[in-house]
This record gives sequence, C-alpha cells and structure tokens, in this order.
Amino acid sequence: MSKEIKVALLGIVAVALLIVGFNFLKGSNILSTDRTYYAKYDNVDGLNVGNPVILNGIKVGQVKEMTLVPEEGNRVKVAVELQKGVTVGDSTVASLSGSLLGSKTITLFLGKNTKVYDGGEELKSYTVASITDAFQAKALPVLGTVDSTLIKVNGFLNKDAKVSLQATLQNAQGSTEALKNLLLMNQRNINQITSNMARLTADLNKTSAKFDRIAANFSTLSDSLKNAPVGPAMRKLNATMTEAQGTMTTLNRSLSDQQGSLGKLLRDSTLYNNLNATAASSNALLQDLKANPKNYVHFSVFGGGKAKQKTETTTKPNGEVEKETKTVVPATGAVVTPAAN
Repeated sequence: MSKEIKVALLGIVAVALLIVGFNFLKGSNILSTDRTYYAKYDNVDGLNVGNPVILNGIKVGQVKEMTLVPEEGNRVKVAVELQKGVTVGDSTVASLSGSLLGSKTITLFLGKNTKVYDGGEELKSYTVASITDAFQAKALPVLGTVDSTLIKVNGFLNKDAKVSLQATLQNAQGSTEALKNLLLMNQRNINQITSNMARLTADLNKTSAKFDRIAANFSTLSDSLKNAPVGPAMRKLNATMTEAQGTMTTLNRSLSDQQGSLGKLLRDSTLYNNLNATAASSNALLQDLKANPKNYVHFSVFGGGKAKQKTETTTKPNGEVEKETKTVVPATGAVVTPAAN
C-alpha cells in the first residue's frame, strides 16, 4: 500500500473522528440507537441544543436540533433524541418550561396511548409560562409608567425650577454649616448640660435607693398592721363606747326625771331661792360684823363685871324680821347666844 493511500485513509478517519467528537460534544451520539422525535413551539428562547429532556425528574434524552419553519408562522421545530427504552405515543406531551436562571428544558408527560411511535413522529407540544415571562408581562407596563413619570418630572424641572432647586440645596447646606458653627460655639454649654444630666442621673439613682427603703419600710409596717391584734382592740373599744353610751343615756334620763335629785336640782326653784337667801344673809352678817365688831366680840383686860344681854334684829331677804338676844360674859369674853325669838 502506497503512502498516498495511507495518508488518505488517515485523513478520512480523522475527519470521521472529528465529526463524531463534535456531535458528542454537542450531546449527540451518532453511533447510538436513540430515537428522534419532533415538537413545534412558538418561541424557544432559552432552549439550546443539548438541553435535557426530562421524564418524571430523570433525564431520558436531549435536544438534538432546532430549525425554523417559515411556512407555519416562523414556528420552531425542535428535534429531541430519546433513549430506546422510552415509549411515547399519540398521548405524549412535550412541555417546554423554564427555570429561574432563564434556561429551559423539555418535560415529557405520558398518557394512555392508542398508537405507539417508533421514531420520527411529531409529539404534542405545550409551552408553560415561566416566572420570567410573567415578570416581564407585569414589569413592562410599570416600566412604561415610570418612563412617562420621569419624562413629566424632567419637563417640570425646567431651567427656573433647576435654579430654585439648586438655591434650595445651597440654603440647606448653609443651614447645616450654621448649625455646625452653633454647636461648636455652644460646645461648653452642651458639655455642662451633659454633666448636669449625669449628676441628675446619679441623684436619681440614690433617690431610687431611698424610695426602695421607704417601700420596704411601708411593706414592713403593712405586715405589722396585718399581724396586729386590731380585732380584739376594736371589740374592746366598741364595748367601751357602748358602755359610755349607756351611761350617758342613764344620766340624761336622770336629768330629765323631775322626781330625782338631779332633776329637782335643775328644775326646782326652791333650792335656788334658799341658796340665794342664805347668800344674802351671809352678806348682811359680814357687813354688820365689819360695821359693829364690838357687838360680836368683847374683850376685858381685868375680867369681872356682870354679864350683859344684847338683842340683835336681822331682816331676811324674804322680808321676815328675826330678833336674837345674846349674853356677853365680861370675865371670859365669851358670847352666849340663846335660842332665836
């Protein structure tokens, strides 16, 4: 065999290996016995050649090829390669669904087939709306609204408005600087206020301790009052008050009774008249004693002499005249008072 033939054979083998390797890297195995089926979709955005075909959560094949079909409204014809052991038929649905990351897969749903496919047939297709599609459907109107709002805001912020806004920002910056300078100028006062607050807090802590002791004392006093024999003392006080009330009732009854001594003393005028007469007689006697002391007391230095008799007349307050004869013995100076006439 010549060298040219060997080089040609080697080139053919290399090209064949390159084709097989390239298809293998794309996920297609030329030497495999897998069967190919087709499904058509309106949009396969996110679906790539080599993406998996899933059945009950297990990869049973892959996307082999995607071609555009202009005569059917530019629908996309997707060729899927399934393992030989997977049985599909006229009830099988190839559902196109997407993930959160944007990539898409084809999921097979098997049913009761009336006809089993051997390969090359077209499967029923179905496209599941992904979260990205739903988000885009909701976000696009919002983005349009935001865009129009920004346009209106930009129109509102004309040259004069921009100048006013810039002046407002400058005023705000000036106010901030003034506030900063004010704080710097009053730093000593702020420090003094902080120190005063610290001392006030310390005083409040001390006062709180005192209040705690006062509360403890009140608690002790309350316990003492609770344990004190207040009931017996109140019963004794009640009995004493009852007894005093009875005594006052008896005294009131005695004062109200005109037959009793206290009632007569308060209501009978005879005792008052007698006491008044006695006081008047005593007063007259004292006046007469002051005026005529010799009529009542006689002194004799040497004694002897005869006894003398003296008659005294006394008028009582009620008008009655009473005469009394007294005998004076000169020797002793004694006065003998006989019975009144």
